[in-house]
Amino acid sequence: MEMGTIVSWEKKEGDKLNEGDLLAEIETDKATMGFETPEEGYLAKILVPAGAKDVPLGKLLCIIVSNEADIAAFKDFVDSGEAVKPVAAKPSAPPPPSAAPVPSAPPVSPPQPIPSVSALSPGSGASRIFASPLARSLARDKGIDLSGVQGSGPGGRIRAQDLEGAVPSAPAGMPSAAPSQFIDIPMTNIRQVIARRLLQSKQTIPHYYLSVDVKMDRILRLRAQLNDMLQKDGVKLSVNDFIVKAAALACKKVPEVNSSWMDTFIRQFNSVDVSVAVSTDAGLITPIIFRADAKGLSTISSDTKTLASKAREGKLRPEEFQGGTFTISNLGMFGIKNFSAVINPPQSCILAVGNTESTLIPDETSEKGFRAAKMMSVTLSCDHRVVDGAVGAQWLAHFKKLLEQPELMLL
Repeated sequence: MEMGTIVSWEKKEGDKLNEGDLLAEIETDKATMGFETPEEGYLAKILVPAGAKDVPLGKLLCIIVSNEADIAAFKDFVDSGEAVKPVAAKPSAPPPPSAAPVPSAPPVSPPQPIPSVSALSPGSGASRIFASPLARSLARDKGIDLSGVQGSGPGGRIRAQDLEGAVPSAPAGMPSAAPSQFIDIPMTNIRQVIARRLLQSKQTIPHYYLSVDVKMDRILRLRAQLNDMLQKDGVKLSVNDFIVKAAALACKKVPEVNSSWMDTFIRQFNSVDVSVAVSTDAGLITPIIFRADAKGLSTISSDTKTLASKAREGKLRPEEFQGGTFTISNLGMFGIKNFSAVINPPQSCILAVGNTESTLIPDETSEKGFRAAKMMSVTLSCDHRVVDGAVGAQWLAHFKKLLEQPELMLL
């Protein structure tokens, strides 16, 4: 993180602050996160207003004083200093007037992030509606026309709480106002980062793609058996849990796939940390199943469900989505048969997983000469600088073997 956007201030100048109070919402390049009050005191002065974009790391945001009587000393305070570059030591605040105590100056980088789903940007214009993703979702569910809602956020942006008491739009058949010709959706920091990183990936990484069909009959039977056994414990394994486990074990067999291009060298990782692509209202995010190669299916299932839920609620901590050595993107639940995914740099590979469907395949043991089988198509995208074609093919062969003979995962 180098820049941030002040989405909103949750406290006003003069308010009493307790340690841990939500002070402001700051949008970083990955999420909109709550900024907690670092210590008790009073909010004497807000130096960076809500809606300010591209606030540099280390910029003085506000003044907090210990005593309420000292608030007046900072009424006309103006920060004329440059943003302090992050160093090992904590940056100190600018010197206040001689009669006032030294204020605490929280940096722009939030030490205890509390992610929020909303991601807003200021705007104006009669035909342009600016609202948070959560507000848009609630408006759709309740049938509320956002053009008639007064926003309370910076620049008139509509928040979820602004929809309280809003009247749903007239039902079909009744006269209503003509709809806008278009809606301009503000670019969140997350969407900008996705665009920048994936464009960079396609422009700088020499992608190639390998596809294979996997027989899923034995995995599906094993999954049903295990779920019957685990039902009393409230555990339900998904097909994706087996895919994560098989991919992690295949990475241990073919470690070249579990590597990153570092310009002057290739870094090969000992641990397999699998990033799982999760779609959220704010954009795509990839929480990580750490050491997936060493975890059991039940633990992988629990971790995946917890991380996916936190991702959709905007509550992931940075360490839960930063890093990863291999990525899986599964669109099978949408009926997608196959697709090719864009590599998530600096990783060297990503596995695109399609749906499982019944297919007729040759069978010499059958009187008909064929039988029905459950088949799943997967495509491995590889960075040719790190993974040669033969190496990628070896990885897919191991992955396919583990799913078609799941007992091998026990070895």
